[in-house]
Amino acid sequence: MRRLYIATAGIVIMFWNLENFFDYHDGGGGAADTEFSAKGERHWTAKRFFRKCDAVAKTILWSSGEYGQLPDIVAFAEVENAWALRKLTGSTALEKLDYKVVHYDSPDPRGIDVGLIYNSKTLQLLRSKPCRVALSDSSFRTRDILLAEFARRDSSGCFAVLVNHHPSKYGGAASEPRREAAVRRLAFLADSLRQAGYAEVVACGDFNDTPDRPIYGIIPLNNLAEESSRRGEGTIYFEGRWELIDMFFVSDSLLPRSEMRIPRIPFLLVRDRTYGGEKPFRTYSGPRYTGGVSDHRPIFLHLRPE
Repeated sequence: MRRLYIATAGIVIMFWNLENFFDYHDGGGGAADTEFSAKGERHWTAKRFFRKCDAVAKTILWSSGEYGQLPDIVAFAEVENAWALRKLTGSTALEKLDYKVVHYDSPDPRGIDVGLIYNSKTLQLLRSKPCRVALSDSSFRTRDILLAEFARRDSSGCFAVLVNHHPSKYGGAASEPRREAAVRRLAFLADSLRQAGYAEVVACGDFNDTPDRPIYGIIPLNNLAEESSRRGEGTIYFEGRWELIDMFFVSDSLLPRSEMRIPRIPFLLVRDRTYGGEKPFRTYSGPRYTGGVSDHRPIFLHLRPE
């Protein structure tokens, strides 16, 4: 029996890397866009796309039973475009709710961006913008960091959210400076928000590295994933071992009332027949369509009321 965790108001933020959440059209956006289309190698059809949308919506609704309320913000990585997010909010069980979309196209060569949806009944979007990550290797392009600033509808103040998807480890040691550049950009943005008067800042995302990396110390926020990692929890799975690369960071003022969790969501997991235990239920296993959702587990942050 799973533990029922009731949030009793406050703010709930969810982050999830959706692993290639492309629409099913070939819009001429490059090789990945063609691959994930109805006529592409993956045979990514409308039926498969909407099945994934339904599974994502089911997860969001499931979390309302776990927390006693719907997430106020659901942030995502690996989203192709705003159209895909609008279909998620407008063509699933989320349709009758009040989620609005925030998304900007980034220079990522695969055409995958970060984005978010927010509950417009509980939050007012004040402003948002994409924040470019500058790299010394000017030929390499990566995802922007999404900045969104919100006011609570109950007039209990404002806060800012920074959504990240840092460069992968593809390429080995040569890829490390790229992730370091993304961390430095995040640190600069968090510090700028603090100087602008934002006492409440949340950073979330897929950092493509574990919480013990020393460079995270330059970020003027507290890494909530450290404790989860010490407990052996993780969001991705490789050869029988969980690893935590999806994280939440919060400002000092939020730390006393913050809790990060990685709940076990049964329909997002399948049995690992090689190593035993469970692993994420992916959309594809290699080139084979399996009907799952993602190779990442979602993470949740509950900000308790003051």
